[in-house]
Amino acid sequence: MRAAVLRAPQASIEIADVPKPAPGAGEVLIRMEACGICHSDLFLAGRPKMPMIPLVLGHEGIGIVEELGPGVDKLRLGERVGMGFLYRSCGDCSYCHSGRENYCPKRLETGYTAQGALAEYAVAAEAFVARIPEGLPAMQAAPLCCAGLTAYQALRTAGLAAGEWVAIFGAGGLGHLAIQIAKHWGLKVALVDVTAEKLEQAVRLGADLVINGAVQSPREALKPVGGASAAITFTNARPAIEQAFPTLRPNGILVLVGLCTEPFALPVLQTVLQGLRISGILVGTPRDLQEIVNLAATGVAHVDVEPCRLDDVPAVFERMRLGKILGRAVVKF
Repeated sequence: MRAAVLRAPQASIEIADVPKPAPGAGEVLIRMEACGICHSDLFLAGRPKMPMIPLVLGHEGIGIVEELGPGVDKLRLGERVGMGFLYRSCGDCSYCHSGRENYCPKRLETGYTAQGALAEYAVAAEAFVARIPEGLPAMQAAPLCCAGLTAYQALRTAGLAAGEWVAIFGAGGLGHLAIQIAKHWGLKVALVDVTAEKLEQAVRLGADLVINGAVQSPREALKPVGGASAAITFTNARPAIEQAFPTLRPNGILVLVGLCTEPFALPVLQTVLQGLRISGILVGTPRDLQEIVNLAATGVAHVDVEPCRLDDVPAVFERMRLGKILGRAVVKF
């Protein structure tokens, strides 16, 4: 089968023939129909050390179950399912027992510590896939397996009530979905980006306020409404994080999502005196994944899809590196 393969840490992505995988106990073989290309794929491919090489990348996969491994008893052949970044957890630790499998210290991650979904076939654990509702096309469903799931989790972690302001930093694959979910929940949305096309997209999606962070101060722009109750950074740019923190009103929360490797200075005095909070988000659980695909099937969270072929993946990675993707690039198999 053909797949997008990383042969060595920080190497270029290759489209190559690799052996077709076989499902083990509790696993299913999926014939892929579509797979989104996530900024995390780019991040992981650039790491100086990798836990497994060669590695098939990708963790936003949608496809048809073609083979059942031993012990599979809930899925059936021919069902359409989605697989995300969380490949499997141990099931025995305190995180797994409390519904936080995504923080299990023994977890496996699709396209990082387990082979990924940017391939004609992929293996997934039965207990960690979502059933895709009828009527939700594979190309729409694929980005929900990470971008939609993470946006959903970030907004839920913010814990806002209808009418409160959320400042979303970055209108890419995650941000454009977060706008739609936030509006569905009755929130006021301020969208911060530095690209004209993405700011225009945010207006089309219903953002109440758009801010060009390259020439405007988000803090000043939000002063007339008293600041944001939550600021969510979907970008990995440190300047955006540094802009996000001052937008918060007292008791606000900064939700960090983008994988920024640079530290930023925490204003401790402001944090204490205003009762501010900071939270990080690492995708979500299988239950969360099922919730977001079910929500999308009702018409909420439409993905701006840029269709591409598997052969296009290396070029898409370069465009993603330059911030040139509007919405989500999705491979159609």
